[in-house]
Amino acid sequence: MPLFRSASSTVTIVLFGLGSSMKRREFITLFGVTVVGPLPAFAQQPTGLRHVALLTAFNENSAEVQVYIAALRDGLAKLGWVEGRNIRIEFFWAGSDTELLRRYAKELVGLRPDLIVATHSSSTGMLLQLTRTIPIVFTNIVDPIGQGFVTSLARPGGNATGLVNLEPSMAGKWIELLKGLMPAMTRVVVPYNPATAPYADLYLNYFRSTATTVGVAVVAVPVENMSEFETIAGAQSQQPNTGFVLMPSAFMTGHAREIGTLLVQNRLPALYVTREFAASGGLISYGNDVADNYRRAAKFVDRILKGEAPSTLPIEFPVKFDLIINLKTAKALGLAVPLQMQQIANEVIE
Repeated sequence: MPLFRSASSTVTIVLFGLGSSMKRREFITLFGVTVVGPLPAFAQQPTGLRHVALLTAFNENSAEVQVYIAALRDGLAKLGWVEGRNIRIEFFWAGSDTELLRRYAKELVGLRPDLIVATHSSSTGMLLQLTRTIPIVFTNIVDPIGQGFVTSLARPGGNATGLVNLEPSMAGKWIELLKGLMPAMTRVVVPYNPATAPYADLYLNYFRSTATTVGVAVVAVPVENMSEFETIAGAQSQQPNTGFVLMPSAFMTGHAREIGTLLVQNRLPALYVTREFAASGGLISYGNDVADNYRRAAKFVDRILKGEAPSTLPIEFPVKFDLIINLKTAKALGLAVPLQMQQIANEVIE
């Protein structure tokens, strides 16, 4: 989006997602702004209007995602970026529509914003194929070095920096946790969406190495939409001693409630990485506190807008992790949750 200027010095933050009910033209009409040329990527313009775009594959109607956005807003507010005073925020929501995500990425780069916040590996990768000059802050991605996003964690070296979510080695911990709830498990199905989990092989290597030590076979299954997921769940429910561990990605997060319900209906114990899954009926979730990452991402936005280059800002790792167990679902599946596991859980849903 071209930059907007007004009588006051304001930073406009424009959050681009997929499938928004408000379009960009409506936003322009609503605020009566004037289109002007773009500013240099890293230059600080204390008297000019600048903007940040957030590109995401999340669904707007996700309660968990709204928690993430609230955390980002809170982080920005604490750094002096207050909506209505020096920030305007616009949301464009996409869901899991990969083609729409790609289209928005191209449009967004053409608008030359001051900074882009990318929420997933898929959005980050698309943006970096299109620009190596506009600063990019990623909020919750996997293996930025392995995916070619940065050259170093301590000194990224390019136009992207931010926060990672989970080390792929955690895949082993997920299998161990599910095995602890389901000692009879001999098969673990790992569904993943290739479009939103381009790093799938990284996780699968750890899944397989851990599985052999606990006597579990790993069945990796690509899935492109919920219709395919329903078919897979139905087929796997006929296999005895089978559990599910869901590959973390925008697709799985965006369909957490549907997936949680579907797997319980098919009596399939499953683990995922975000709280929303367990809160909506899934058995167990274990992963980093994503909202905390979004709150900390505000610091990167602040520093870059004030003149620092992303190439010099070290990548940060999560510091908060949550284990959530849905005791009601465990009982429905005929599983006994060990007392020790209940005691170490951050939350037990009854």
